[in-house]
Amino acid sequence: MESQEINIELENLTLPAIINFPDIEPKGLIIFAHGAGSSRLSPRNGYVADILNDRGFATLLFDLLTEEEDKDCANRFNIDLISDRLVEVTTWANGNPETKGLALGYFGASTGSAAALIASTRVDAQMKAIVSRGGRPDLASDYLKDVKVPTLLIVGGDDFGVIELNQEAYDAIKAEKSIEIVPGATHLFEEPGALREVARLATDWFRKHF
Repeated sequence: MESQEINIELENLTLPAIINFPDIEPKGLIIFAHGAGSSRLSPRNGYVADILNDRGFATLLFDLLTEEEDKDCANRFNIDLISDRLVEVTTWANGNPETKGLALGYFGASTGSAAALIASTRVDAQMKAIVSRGGRPDLASDYLKDVKVPTLLIVGGDDFGVIELNQEAYDAIKAEKSIEIVPGATHLFEEPGALREVARLATDWFRKHF
């Protein structure tokens, strides 16, 4: 695997990122959208990215907010802002020489799941699949009916309240969809084996649709 720390240069700002390429020709590029208060250095997203790299996918983990933006906690929950940012980075990936032409997928966590669902309705790209881990897809409620990308919602079996929100979102999505409950897992999937199961489910979903 080849790992690079890069800066994504957008129109008026720079976002630090980590891009990883598998040792083989990549099946596609999975763009990660982290949750509120997290970053490109999320150990949970990093774990899932490593598994996807081993299975032949390139991955892109980046900071949704600049350091200055992140000082205002309200920005972390500004779904319009982070979905706009994800659209911009997706457009960048489409034009970047190393990733141009690759089929794309989103892996969203928590609030990042809402951003991924919204962005999927707005990007002009080969978007193949979305995976949500412990997500808040309900925060994208106004857009769910317009999602056309196959979507997998993964929820912890002990993540009470969030299960119901995911079920409501699942019912609203018209695209191909699935919902998976990981028994005994809470919101961060910190329980033994829980994150490994998330990675397995995500990998299977992406491999099915790429």
